[in-house]
Amino acid sequence: MNQQASAFVTAADISRLAGVTRATVSNWRRRHPDFPAPAGGTDISPTYDLDAVRAWLSARGQLPEDTPADRLRTALRTRPGGGELALHLLPVVLAAARLDRGEREALPSLRDDALLRWVRSAADDGAEGFPGTEDAVYTPEAAGPLRALLQCVVTDGAEAATDVLAERLLEDTGGTGTYLTPRPLADLMARLLTDSTGAFPVSVLDPACGTGSLLAAAASAGATELHGQDILAAQAAQAAVRLRLSAPEAAITVCTGDSLRSDAFKGLTADAVLCNPPYGVREWGHDDLAYDQRWAYGVPPKGEPELAWVQHCLAHLAPGGRAVLLMPPAVAERTAGRRIRAQLVRDGALRAVVSLPQGAATPLHIGLHLWVLERPDPQAEAPGTILLVDAAPSENRDLDWATVDGTVLSVWRPYLTDQDGFTGAPGIAAAMPVTDLLDEAVDLTPARRIRTASRQALRPALLSRQASELYDQLSRTATDLVGLSTDGNWPPADDRPRDWRTATVSDLLRGGALSLLHTTPPGRQTRSRTRSGQPQPRPEAEPGARPALTAADLFENRPASGTEADLPAGVALPLVQASDVLLTELLRVGRTAVARVVEPDEAGCFLGPHLLLFRPDQRRLDPWFLAGFLAAEQNVNAAATGTSIIRVDPRRLRVPLLPLAEQQRYGAAFRSLHELRTAARRADRTAEDVTRLLNIGLTGGALMPRGHGSA
Repeated sequence: MNQQASAFVTAADISRLAGVTRATVSNWRRRHPDFPAPAGGTDISPTYDLDAVRAWLSARGQLPEDTPADRLRTALRTRPGGGELALHLLPVVLAAARLDRGEREALPSLRDDALLRWVRSAADDGAEGFPGTEDAVYTPEAAGPLRALLQCVVTDGAEAATDVLAERLLEDTGGTGTYLTPRPLADLMARLLTDSTGAFPVSVLDPACGTGSLLAAAASAGATELHGQDILAAQAAQAAVRLRLSAPEAAITVCTGDSLRSDAFKGLTADAVLCNPPYGVREWGHDDLAYDQRWAYGVPPKGEPELAWVQHCLAHLAPGGRAVLLMPPAVAERTAGRRIRAQLVRDGALRAVVSLPQGAATPLHIGLHLWVLERPDPQAEAPGTILLVDAAPSENRDLDWATVDGTVLSVWRPYLTDQDGFTGAPGIAAAMPVTDLLDEAVDLTPARRIRTASRQALRPALLSRQASELYDQLSRTATDLVGLSTDGNWPPADDRPRDWRTATVSDLLRGGALSLLHTTPPGRQTRSRTRSGQPQPRPEAEPGARPALTAADLFENRPASGTEADLPAGVALPLVQASDVLLTELLRVGRTAVARVVEPDEAGCFLGPHLLLFRPDQRRLDPWFLAGFLAAEQNVNAAATGTSIIRVDPRRLRVPLLPLAEQQRYGAAFRSLHELRTAARRADRTAEDVTRLLNIGLTGGALMPRGHGSA
């Protein structure tokens, strides 16, 4: 018989459970005498019986659908030692994912004793490859969380279960100076490892691997030998699981420990290195490592830990091997590091510096740099130039990864192919002679160097023609915006805002009012299904034959720009239809989700990962009405889960129950707002483009002010 131990929750847990704010829970406690009394804790931080809280919320209709992921979160947060338990459950995810479907689905229904026997056997078989789990002990008290975990794996997939465990681990980790590398940035860094023939390195090392995002990008690009190390056992274990889920055919070795002080891969010579090293860690071992053989370019000052990581990565490369590191911009200019920078430039070890826009990665308020390095070949002549790329826009604008990728790769690949013949791109990229960089400061900041280097590459006649074309485009977009801005008369409601009955998306799915589809992200091995449980059949067309709508397309409100590289392999790929409603699944920092209705000319595109597709029965739901309310800020906030990765749970979203005619009136309003926002963003971008071009032309001497030379 399965025993469920009594569980206690805090006010914060109750707010998450009900999808409301902490203030709402406080109001419930004060205003409702029947709210459960504290069952433990202190006067300042009371705890409550979980079953009593659930019963109270359910009676008031405030308890959302209880999902396997929610049950797993509750099980981990309401038991002492939940963080350690989450770490020990990581290898269980992989063990369950490796079973065939029937065996996996049978696990949650096993008796406690049989379930514990299985998990102990699975742990014994695989603990070696998961740092921090070697001494895991699975007691009878772990049966409840274990059962919740397995049900989450069965229902939502192994990667989703890993995400929930990661949330709990993050609560115990605290700040370490290390940050998650976003997938688009990880993919860009991996692409910079491809050589001029298109071949990708076989073996890749990440000495500060975190949860493995950079190594996963390398595996997606073609690497088959992955080596990772992280100082935190919890992160190293996550990396081991995630990599084995996303790259099951690769040879994977993940270790724990401080790579600078205790290198787990001494003697390893890798084809390539990817690294997002910790920032600003002053106690990195400067005093202990003063005579380390890795410092071939100079002993790093105590305040320059990033230059220690640079040399550590170079030391693990074969001659001609390449490394890409994500760096704080100050490393390119700090006085303390100028001697090491000079030696890296002089020896040909530094091949490129790329400045990224703000928001590309944490810390989001800083425009980080990518450093591309190569281990010098003693038999080859040192290169005479270094590529500097400024991929950050001149004005603040939304981060567009397609533009960033295009900017960086469009200059890196030609430079890699023909360094002597590379002419640069005005205002964006320049091949700087090494002798020009070896001045007193050795400042490698791309923007400062490119402004002076690109002046000679300007073509006055071309700039003049481009400016004229942009002015014509700006005039058209401004006319469109003015036309959409004429009617600002929106009638108020009565004295109080309208109040209406709502239904959750889960209710609408059960009632057949809509269907919900999504594309399984890379790394998840389950087939894409509708939420009603029916498999989504794979279309006959090949993935590369059609474009794909991506989350970036939705954020930027642009046509489908995705390619086969953006789509997972081996899973079903839904096709979007006219009047489908698309919603972003992952939230951006400081923003809410974005929704839009598919136009007829977009029909037939593949649905990219991290997008939710709602297909309404138009006899019952108006698409634009649905889009407007699904993306409402308060609606999305109540349905969001997660900490490091904030994901919208579509089943919790709520939609007002209104007659179709009234829905259509709201739908027309939401569509007009969408058109207004689209026109405004188009005009804003065009104005930025024309002013940037004119600034380059005027300050570079290629364009003349109006009236110049007249009397």
